Amino acid sequence: MARTCDICGKGPRTGYNVSHSHVRTKRRWLPNLQSVKVMRDGRRVRLRVCAKCLKKGKALRSA
Repeated sequence: MARTCDICGKGPRTGYNVSHSHVRTKRRWLPNLQSVKVMRDGRRVRLRVCAKCLKKGKALRSA
């Protein structure tokens, strides 16, 4: 399963760790994904949603 938000499509970003001597090693920044149960088409569906979408109210948790 990919580490992407089911709503906005946000996924991992890549870059470098840079040491004091400027030696660069690859690294990844992962999105803050939360597993949320959401009402969609009258059914409860489990989605992986980033925290930013939860704060904006794009995915409302079902009771």
